[in-house]
Amino acid sequence: MSKLHNVRGRITYISSHAKQENLYAVYETTDRHYWTELARFNQQEFLKSGTEGKCIEARELIIALPESFPDLYDPDRLLQMFTNRFKEKYGVECVSALHHNKRKTNYHIHLIFSERELLPEPIEKIATRTMFYNEQKKHVRNKKEILDDSGNVRKGCKIIKKGEVYERTLFTAKNKLFKQEHYLDEAKRFYTDLINLLIEDDKNKLHVFDKNGLYLATKKIGKNNPKAEQIKADNEVRMQWNHEVDRALVSQVPEDEIRQIKKDFITDRIRSSIKAWGNCPELLANIIRGATNRLALLIHDILTAARELKNKLFYEALEKEYGSKAVTKAEDKASVVTAPAAEELTEPEPPVTTITETVLETEATEPPKPQIPPRPVMPPKAAAFPMLQKIKITLDKQNHLIFEAERERSQLEIELSDLKGLARLTKKKELESRIATKNEEIRTLKAGLSGIVRQHGFATVQDFYTAFYTAQRAIDAYLKECAKREEAYGEKATPKAETMHNKIKRYQEKADRLNANQPYRSRDKGAR
Repeated sequence: MSKLHNVRGRITYISSHAKQENLYAVYETTDRHYWTELARFNQQEFLKSGTEGKCIEARELIIALPESFPDLYDPDRLLQMFTNRFKEKYGVECVSALHHNKRKTNYHIHLIFSERELLPEPIEKIATRTMFYNEQKKHVRNKKEILDDSGNVRKGCKIIKKGEVYERTLFTAKNKLFKQEHYLDEAKRFYTDLINLLIEDDKNKLHVFDKNGLYLATKKIGKNNPKAEQIKADNEVRMQWNHEVDRALVSQVPEDEIRQIKKDFITDRIRSSIKAWGNCPELLANIIRGATNRLALLIHDILTAARELKNKLFYEALEKEYGSKAVTKAEDKASVVTAPAAEELTEPEPPVTTITETVLETEATEPPKPQIPPRPVMPPKAAAFPMLQKIKITLDKQNHLIFEAERERSQLEIELSDLKGLARLTKKKELESRIATKNEEIRTLKAGLSGIVRQHGFATVQDFYTAFYTAQRAIDAYLKECAKREEAYGEKATPKAETMHNKIKRYQEKADRLNANQPYRSRDKGAR
């Protein structure tokens, strides 16, 4: 968002075919005279306030649009919709223009809007006595203060006689919302939602970056930017943190712990660094690397503990199963040895005859059957759970590969540190090369986590897990309702519910085997 100090000049620039090579449409919610009056009123208020700097006459938003929109939507109607929606939401006048850059790679809207609203009726103040104003338009006490040495009124000074209008207010005060920090995020979300309504494919929908979330934003490198190399290096370490966050989420690290690490090792340390050393962007990379290493250590500890627990439970279950089978076989052998050679024959006792009283069918009364409520309906979020479970298993497999690669790298590093004598001269370069290759493999595998969820329409791994846990809660509630119905009325669940239950059970078994570091076998393809 930009502050405009010459709103009329900016409007002329964005709406002129002579100044814009690829201008498609211009739309105004009011006439140009409005902007002239607005600029004059803002300048008057700025002078009265005595504030230093430049007067802000209006503000401007630049809205980037998908490159598919020129082929799908008429420029005039598209521009009118985006401008009118803004006016309806905030109640201010706008002027907008739809452009393409020179290479036609950036389809965008320039939206200029006022911070003030036009009053229904002007507020006029009438002078109760003659008033004098100097060259700075400030009110002075008497006429002597605006006279020159010859007794004439100095140029630029002004006299307003009694009964004349000395102040005319056409606009309201500036809307404070446009000055607040959260407004820009609000506008981004507003227009992102509007753009997504026009995008049919879910994979192409846009997402607003949450600066208070788990991830770090990367910076755009503009053309001919002198700090391009520094920004590129910063973006690289930011992406390393983002990849580590993805892996932490896949490894079931709680979001609160990730957010706490970000606060303690990034946000607070940046604040302390600025306080101690001033604005030094070159220190940012080291701060982020330290936080990334801290998060990686937490992930390793959690994964190691989880795998040890899974293995312990798995082998305890095996021992219990095989132990019970061994006991059963021993009991069977003992029963065979101590069994009698032949059973004694006994005469069967005659059946006992009882006299029953016959009751007419018409006299018999059956208890009323309870009314069975309708079967529960599977919610849409629950229906998506099997697909989300498949994606989760894919993420777990990728995480398992990362864990194994890190384990192999640790072994190489230990081997390198243990080298002594002649072996240190002959094998050092080979081991360093293998460690570098393994580091690149780990980096690629971590980056692949976000690629897996993007293939299924999710912007981040965090968005996927939010959808996954929501669907998991919905399917658990649905299956509980089916189980209660079967227990209460003896009516089995629908085939759809049984199929869903079997799918979930099968996927859970796959996930448990994978997390327990056990070999995974498919029903159709054998061992993998």
